[in-house]
Amino acid sequence: MSAKPRILIFAGSTRADSYNKKLVKIAGLGAEKAGAQVTYLDLKTIPMPLFDEDWEQAEGLPPNARQFKDLLLAHQGLLIACPEYNSSITAVLKNAIDWASRPVQGEAPLACFKGKVCALMSASPGALGGLRGLIPVRSILENIGVLVLPEQVAVSKAHEAFTPEGHLKDDRQQAAIENLGAQVASLLLKLEG
Repeated sequence: MSAKPRILIFAGSTRADSYNKKLVKIAGLGAEKAGAQVTYLDLKTIPMPLFDEDWEQAEGLPPNARQFKDLLLAHQGLLIACPEYNSSITAVLKNAIDWASRPVQGEAPLACFKGKVCALMSASPGALGGLRGLIPVRSILENIGVLVLPEQVAVSKAHEAFTPEGHLKDDRQQAAIENLGAQVASLLLKLEG
């Protein structure tokens, strides 16, 4: 690959002090160390209306949904940290995926998802670390053509897991999250090499 692989990183959370925003930045660090170019996105900065096909028919793709879709198209890899809401995917993440999946004239169906390489992770104050919420995220992404790596990491007791600087206190957890980013970068380098 002549250029560095580009990886888009984001969390399925809009909370300012989100554990998952901290987590995905750690994975991004691992991707950068492995030779990738990383772009961090905070979904809070591109709010999208709730998906509504009638609204879409009348107004078209919302500008922020188009911006999200363009970011997906411009990157070969994804690192997504997914909070668990009631044992499932967050509304903001599902809504963003739904808008980005909408067909656009002149563009192949699901073009912004097909062939992307992705790693998933989660952090939660609960004992399972958000693990249950990763199941529907994985299912959705795989069904729309994303290659989701089998390895994933869930950090439990997230309210106690991070240093004030945003690192994980447990060195093994820090290394495991960085490794997720490195795996995506390494696989992209192999696929494009």
